[in-house]
Amino acid sequence: MSPLVSVILPTFNRLQYLPDAVASIFAQTFEDWELLIADDGSDAETKAYLQTLDDPPRVRLIHLPHTGRPAVVRNTALRQARGEYVAFMDSDDIWMPRKLMIQIASLRAHGDCGWSQTKFILADAGRKTTREMPVVDGWILGTLLNTDTVVALPSVVASRALLDQVGGFDEDLVMCEDYDLWLRLSARSQVDAVDEPLTIVRRHGEHYGNAATSFRDCIRVLDKVLRSGAAAQHASVVRKERAKNSARLARCYAAYGDRQGALRTLLSTAPSSWRHPEWWFGALATTAAAFAPENVRKLVRKHKRRSN
Repeated sequence: MSPLVSVILPTFNRLQYLPDAVASIFAQTFEDWELLIADDGSDAETKAYLQTLDDPPRVRLIHLPHTGRPAVVRNTALRQARGEYVAFMDSDDIWMPRKLMIQIASLRAHGDCGWSQTKFILADAGRKTTREMPVVDGWILGTLLNTDTVVALPSVVASRALLDQVGGFDEDLVMCEDYDLWLRLSARSQVDAVDEPLTIVRRHGEHYGNAATSFRDCIRVLDKVLRSGAAAQHASVVRKERAKNSARLARCYAAYGDRQGALRTLLSTAPSSWRHPEWWFGALATTAAAFAPENVRKLVRKHKRRSN
């Protein structure tokens, strides 16, 4: 018989954190699950650890050549998932033992919701809590576009039927692929929110990607929203957020000394962004940073590295 829940866990060389993530899945009081671990071409040490977990049909390993695209890795596992529900996990995060039990029960009690999220805890590499993040329920497309709420990927459980309707992760995106999926889910269905911190999201110095890629892919996601018309009533909000991210991307290029990238970004985004004050503030800051003396730009880059 097929399991009720398929857990999707991608990984790439996260051996420092991966055992904790796996242990938290095995510690679930809810037991009707399968675990699909998609390995994006990890090193030999990580592969050796993963091999100890291989136990079909409950735990299945999927080996890929390195892609550097989490969306590709997650979709590969998603296509093999057999569960009625899909739970997403990251290789450096942790679930509380009652997470799946509470979440599945709540989803089944709220039949008008096709997906679910939980309150989550932000923690450092040593699992020390830095902040507890709230959650909201219902139709959250507007709050997601406004960035008034954050959905943590390892807190999400979605019905397979809803995922089939909206499609999986966008494999053209290097980052923000989860945000893109949440927007599509929230356009189709209300979300059930479990107001209990059942997920720990760790923040550390080994995260994949960089600020420029994040801003660039966020712009692509917002462009998709505008083209699709799925959020027509929120179009002004989407354009404003696009302008803000365009300015951030230009400033990011300027801070790292890429004058051409900064100016190219400003010129290409001006026609769609010039009406928004946030873009103008970013444009002024970008111009100042791009043409400031080298010693000033070094100070800016040093400050940015410290901030990151």
